[in-house]
Amino acid sequence: MSGHSKWSSIKRKKGVTDARRGQIFTKLIKEIIIATRLGGKDINANPRLRLAVEKSKENNMPKENIERAIKKGAGELPGANYEEVLYEGYGPGGVAMMIYATTDNKKRTTASIRHILSKYGGNLGENGCVSWMFERRGHLTFSKKETDEEQLMEKAIEAGAIDVIDNKEDDVYEVITEAKVFNEVRDALIRAGFKPQTDGIEMIPQSTVKLEGKDAERMLNLMNKLDEDEDVSQVYANFDIPNEIMEKFQ
Repeated sequence: MSGHSKWSSIKRKKGVTDARRGQIFTKLIKEIIIATRLGGKDINANPRLRLAVEKSKENNMPKENIERAIKKGAGELPGANYEEVLYEGYGPGGVAMMIYATTDNKKRTTASIRHILSKYGGNLGENGCVSWMFERRGHLTFSKKETDEEQLMEKAIEAGAIDVIDNKEDDVYEVITEAKVFNEVRDALIRAGFKPQTDGIEMIPQSTVKLEGKDAERMLNLMNKLDEDEDVSQVYANFDIPNEIMEKFQ
C-alpha cells in the first residue's frame, strides 16, 4: 500500500478529534465548491461532486453545509474564489511527493508548504519533477475479516477493475481501477454487499522508498503538518514505513 494510503488507514484507526473534524469540514467544503464550479451542481452528472458529497456525509457534515457549498460553487451564493494548485517535491530520504492545495491565495499557500517541507527535511521541486512516478487510479480497500476474496475478485473484475491485490501487511484487499470507471466499480461492489474501508481516486506510486529511524519520524511529522494546513487537500508520497512505526506515531 502506498504511503498516502497507509497514512489514511492509520488515521482512520485512530479516529478523528473534534478539532481535526473542523479541518476536515473546511477541506471538504472547498472540494465541493471546486467540484461544482468545474462540473456543475447535478450530482448524478458530476462524479467528483458526488464523491465529495458522499465523503462529507460519511464525516457527518450537516446537510445545510453541503447545500450551501454547492450553491457557492454554482455561483448562487457569494464565496471565496478558490483555485487548485499542484506542488511537486521531495521529503526525507528522497521520498517523492505530490501536494494538492485548494486556495484563495496562492502566494500564502506556496510559502506555507515550502516552510513545512523545509522544516522536516524536504523541498519543493519543479513542475513535473515527480509526477511521472505516479499513476492516477481509483483505489479501494476492504477488510479481510469482512470480505470473501474470490467473490470480491469476481465482482471487481466483472465491474471493470484493473487488479485485486492481497495486501498481507495491512490485512486488506486492494481494488485498483482506471480513474474514469472508479465510480462504476465502487457502486457495483457496494451493491454486491462489499463495504470499502477507504475509497477514492489517488496518485499511486510506481515504486516506493523504504524509511526507518529519523527519516521515518520526520516523514510522519511532515505528513501530519501538511494535513493540518487547511489549504492542503491531498498529499501523495511514495514512502514505505513499517506499520509498527506508523501505529506508534502520535
